[in-house]
Amino acid sequence: MVQKYQSPVRVYKHPFELIMAAYERRFPTCPLIPMFMDSDTVSEFKSEDGAIHVIERRCKLDIDAPRLLKKIAGVDYVYFVQKNSLNSRERTLHIEAHNETFANRVIIKEHCCYTVHPENDDWTCFEQSASLDIKSFFGFESTVEKIAMKQYTSNIKKGKEIIEYYLHQLEEEGITFVPRWTPPSFAPSSETSVSCRKQAASLAVVVPDAAQKEGLGSEALSTPSAAPEPVVGTPDDKLDADYIKRYLGDLTPLQESCLIRLRQWLQETHKGKIPKDEHILRFLRARDFNIDKAREIMCQSLTWRKQHQVDYILDTWHPPQVLQDYYAGGWHHHDKDGRPLYVLRLGQMDTKGLVRALGEEALLRYVLSINEEGLRRCEENTKVFGRPISSWTCLVDLEGLNMRHLWRPGVKALLRIIEVVEANYPETLGRLLILRAPRVFPVLWTLVSPFIDDNTRRKFLIYAGNDYQGPGGLLDYIDKEIIPDFLGGECMCEVPEGGLVPKSLYRTAEELENEDLKLWTETIYQSASVFKGTPHEILIQIVDASSVITWDFDVCKGDIVFNIYHSKRSPQPPKKDSLGAHSITSPGGNNVQLIDRAWQLGRDYSMVESPLICKEGESVQGSHVTRWPGFYILQWKFHNMPACATTSLPRVDDVLASLQVSSHKCKVMYYTEVIGSEDFRGSMTSLESSHSGFSQLSAATTSSSQSYSSSMISRWRFC
Repeated sequence: MVQKYQSPVRVYKHPFELIMAAYERRFPTCPLIPMFMDSDTVSEFKSEDGAIHVIERRCKLDIDAPRLLKKIAGVDYVYFVQKNSLNSRERTLHIEAHNETFANRVIIKEHCCYTVHPENDDWTCFEQSASLDIKSFFGFESTVEKIAMKQYTSNIKKGKEIIEYYLHQLEEEGITFVPRWTPPSFAPSSETSVSCRKQAASLAVVVPDAAQKEGLGSEALSTPSAAPEPVVGTPDDKLDADYIKRYLGDLTPLQESCLIRLRQWLQETHKGKIPKDEHILRFLRARDFNIDKAREIMCQSLTWRKQHQVDYILDTWHPPQVLQDYYAGGWHHHDKDGRPLYVLRLGQMDTKGLVRALGEEALLRYVLSINEEGLRRCEENTKVFGRPISSWTCLVDLEGLNMRHLWRPGVKALLRIIEVVEANYPETLGRLLILRAPRVFPVLWTLVSPFIDDNTRRKFLIYAGNDYQGPGGLLDYIDKEIIPDFLGGECMCEVPEGGLVPKSLYRTAEELENEDLKLWTETIYQSASVFKGTPHEILIQIVDASSVITWDFDVCKGDIVFNIYHSKRSPQPPKKDSLGAHSITSPGGNNVQLIDRAWQLGRDYSMVESPLICKEGESVQGSHVTRWPGFYILQWKFHNMPACATTSLPRVDDVLASLQVSSHKCKVMYYTEVIGSEDFRGSMTSLESSHSGFSQLSAATTSSSQSYSSSMISRWRFC
């Protein structure tokens, strides 16, 4: 299997030309990389104007591998070929490298590039990517793979140190500025160059002690220009190394690579409509940075969030008064690590009364709102404390817990809540402090612990009686000043005290069932199955020409082809309820066909858009401006994979895709709306009137719709 690596963007706060001068000092040997033994120039080319310089080197490496493996392989050193292409005019350096040794058994490819920072001409960006494909290696394929990745990640960590080392060396020699390339006819004289260099050296900033204490070295203050530092943020398709450290935490090079690659995949399949990096990182951590596993559970979660409009729960759903009065939980400052602290007095809560008064779904929705609020507070605390905070701490007080809390419907509701939270909010719980656990607690723990992930269980700290007051107790995690009063602290806690829910608020099973159904059917999205030979179609009647048909759908399973057709007559007998202007008919059933098999394309109906092939996991939004009144048919059709569509190397995705094709069934979740042309603004805001469930985990879009082929099919890009 091919192993891939993609680095974040590394920013050097120095001009490109100075970075190039430092980079060239790495050859022919580099003392900071002991494995880099030597390098010889194989070929070299320079353009007449000096702007292009291409040099090819053969590099000798001493790989840190077991002696036995070297003896079996019959080599002591490994040789790589490196080609550097410097374009001084464009201020870019592209580096391509591949292995020469064992090229028929192991294929290693690397690409690096140095470019000018897009927001500051006096800064330089560095990126690198690599791939490793081991065909065969004397039965030691797994060992070689581990050695190669270990060596590679080790060199990545040293990369920035090496450049900074040679920059410091140049500075000691008095070289703090290298002039940019200019065409020969305008090339400055040697005296001018020396003058410029001296002038630049005289402008070098001396870093004051105060700046050093603040963590600002010469790298941050020695830029020749006074250009303001760009705001740290996430670019559309790349991640900055400084941004990762500031907002996501210290990650290993391989973890950074997993984050970037999964993010890129989401951008390709979800057309820019992706969750925040913190959210992606949680799913990766939950699956030990296995990209395939993390991608699977995250896509399921994103579909779930969209279908039930979880992104809007804090704005559109307000807890019933019963919850506000009797649910004994609430937010209370933060722990010593800066994590938001949630306090739950479970022992004081009437779980049976809450379930009988509200139903299971209302309780679940309330817990989801708590999790959404926790995500929001984590973002706020990240800004306040100046370090990444991606999880919160939960303090559970079990004083008062007894057998009435083990009421079967209540336990069933608890298990359902745990299941949903575990699937959709992984790695959001930083620590769980369980205090004053009574004798009945082991019974409850036996019931719920099998439903809790192993990684989550490791974060549980359980204290019986008053053990939490001693060494290793609550004071190790929460400041004394904010310990709640009911736990012997001095801080007044505004968490409701709970108590018994009045039986007058209880509702019948039928009322609760209707309420539960209402809560989870409040979605504008519909689901449909698409079978081989049996497409799913919906009918839209347009009275006014130049109306805009908009759609938003997710391909939950399989691959489909999306089409739009127009007909002057209805493809099926009209129903009892006549279709009015701008109305949408959604026939009952999970799969609906409207186009009669006897109809002929071009005679009875016409295609108004080019077919759009959509892969599993893709999220597609678009619009079509109608040219004629009549009936428009939106169709989702099973996509047959071409027999010749094979790749050179079989992948897990390909195997899964073949299994999906053999099942002859796809699934889509869709929403569509018709908007008058005067109301259509050509962006995602055109769907706001219908409360479309687009993810608020991404920033709001501001981009205009773009045409697909010659049509108006568009996919919006989230910034």
